[in-house]
Amino acid sequence: MRKTDGLLKLIGLCVLAGVLVAGMLFPVAGAAGVISNQASETVDKTSSDLADIPPPLVTTITDNTGKQIATLYKQFRIPTAETQINDAMKWALISVEDKRFYEHNGVDWKGTLRAAVSNSTGGDTQGASTLTQQYVKNYLINVVYRDDKPGQKRAQEQSVARKLKEARIAIQLETKLNKMQILTGYLNVVEFSREIFGVGAAAQAYFNTPVEKLTVPQAALLAGLVNNPIVNDPWKAPAKATERRNLVLDRMVDNHKLAKVDADRFKGEPLGVVEGGPQKPASNCTGAGTENGFFCQYVEDYLLKNGMTKDDLYTGGYQIKTTLDERANHEAKMSAEAQVKKTQDNVANTLSLVKPGKDRHEVVALAANRDYGLHEDQGQTTFALPSGVYNTGGAGSAYKVFTAAAALEAGVAGINSSLPVPDFYTSSVFGGGGSKCGPAPRPPAGPGGKWYCLGNAGDYNPAGGAMSMQQALATSPNTAFVNLEEKVGSTGPIVEMARKLGMRDTMASNLGGGAVDPNSTNPGANASQLQAFGPRPGWAGNASFTLGPAPLSGLELANVGATIMSGGVWCPPTPLAGVTDRDGKPVSVKEAACEQVVPEGLANTLAVGLSRDSQPGGTSFGAANGAKWTRPVMGKTGTTQSNGSGTYLGATPQLAGAAMVFRPKGGNGGLCYLGPGNVNTRCENMFGGKTPAQTWFGAMSKILEGQEPLPLPQPDPKYMGGGR
Repeated sequence: MRKTDGLLKLIGLCVLAGVLVAGMLFPVAGAAGVISNQASETVDKTSSDLADIPPPLVTTITDNTGKQIATLYKQFRIPTAETQINDAMKWALISVEDKRFYEHNGVDWKGTLRAAVSNSTGGDTQGASTLTQQYVKNYLINVVYRDDKPGQKRAQEQSVARKLKEARIAIQLETKLNKMQILTGYLNVVEFSREIFGVGAAAQAYFNTPVEKLTVPQAALLAGLVNNPIVNDPWKAPAKATERRNLVLDRMVDNHKLAKVDADRFKGEPLGVVEGGPQKPASNCTGAGTENGFFCQYVEDYLLKNGMTKDDLYTGGYQIKTTLDERANHEAKMSAEAQVKKTQDNVANTLSLVKPGKDRHEVVALAANRDYGLHEDQGQTTFALPSGVYNTGGAGSAYKVFTAAAALEAGVAGINSSLPVPDFYTSSVFGGGGSKCGPAPRPPAGPGGKWYCLGNAGDYNPAGGAMSMQQALATSPNTAFVNLEEKVGSTGPIVEMARKLGMRDTMASNLGGGAVDPNSTNPGANASQLQAFGPRPGWAGNASFTLGPAPLSGLELANVGATIMSGGVWCPPTPLAGVTDRDGKPVSVKEAACEQVVPEGLANTLAVGLSRDSQPGGTSFGAANGAKWTRPVMGKTGTTQSNGSGTYLGATPQLAGAAMVFRPKGGNGGLCYLGPGNVNTRCENMFGGKTPAQTWFGAMSKILEGQEPLPLPQPDPKYMGGGR
């Protein structure tokens, strides 16, 4: 090298040193002061972000006993306290990343100039960032700008301006935090690859050990990873990981923190990481398992619906205690699977259970024959089958509950009132046509040319051609309830009754089961069920509503039972027992308030009106008798046209539930009833009193075992007889 070249490089180094010092001082005089003040504001803003934006943490979901069932996160991080960082981890990191950590005040000027000399004279390229500076950069990348790619790029750009800002922030941090706090902060935010952040999570994921029990070679491996975790991945590149770990051990020897003989011994040890990849929990509800996943999914959906953002839920470090009863959920799952195999193509069998109450309706179980998970070929799904509003084919005659309730509210009939039950019935009040008009000629259409005719699914032939509303609810003749709709006057009060008693999201959905799209030209997509079935000017409605042809939520149907059994008090079906934040402080979730939606006497009388379904002659008697059921229960079965879906709504004072069998992917044609264990060799028509009712009674008989049978509420005479 010529002397002139050496002189020029020396002058360059002096200039560089001057720039660094000037940049650190940020003089505020004259025109330079304007630029300097702006830079200072940027530094102050960044420092504020470091102080005010907490690192993402793992949200934990538990059952009603506090047992963990799932974790939700974007970054797997286990917070580590200062006292948990042992000497092995501390000195491994300091030795390889910042040997003079305890000597500088945030910026290692000696190291910076050494690196500058080496880089400018053609020597090895060297970095000069201290652990404090690395802490700043990692906090910006992994916390402040974690979802901001341009911000992450700015935090990593190779420029003097970025280095100056980083250096000044580092110096500020050193005035506010002690060295151990900085080291702990760094070890809590740095990435160890594969969504593993912080040494606490790394110790568990890499070695299945608490951070305080890390050995010297384990600590050396982790300390070596922070430089380039992808390149040094011990599972993908064990040779590079070993080389890097051994380098850290050598640096510990150089730093007089490890004897050479011990370092040589540690170099001969295997990496010791867990087999198959890092051990970490699933980052979403699949971690709740095949049984509890549906409940976890509802917890997430419920919180998002009630004001929490997904980013907050997945980064906030919340502790969410739920109302899940794992034993009840297991029994519900086993009963659903006993009726329909989990691998049965395009057939779902679900059971949703809700605890009645006048101040809360707690969801106890959400189960399905299908397993929750990502492997469709194994019968798994992540669709919220027990709780979501899907194009299930409908609830069938279970919706006759709403017609009966509306009639009681309007005073046009009581549960002992006599209802005509002809084999066929033609209405001139409602439109919609229909195909079962009977052998007699169809009578003239009503005003506006409206007519709707239908027949019963079975032979009733009651004495005198009529039966009580209570008997009609138990045996379910279609003609009686279309006639009752006429007495109410229109479907409007009936549809509104369905909404009030619990079908809130269901009634707000479109006719295909999805969300309403006001911009769609498809009438089924831009009108809710409430609008589609409810009254419009000059239109009495669609009589088929009482036959339950539209999509619905099984959970909401279960909550209808809870509302009736709670004396007419509707509450949102909540999965939450309590939520606390990362600091253990209670978090208030804005849940809907409970409402007295119908008079208590009406609800109590309706429960009694629905109490004959499980008794001889009722549509669910076979299922109840097969389960040796002896408790008082209100219930209603439902089967849609062509036996394409079926439901059973039932409730005791302790627990309400709805079982549904349907085609989750849609499709035409009836479903076969194969019996418990799928033993039938020929296809029999599926009915609500078979598969769904057997699912309900099979689960509830075990769930309530050992609990005292409770009577149904006392009816109110005002709603017993005819019109008021």
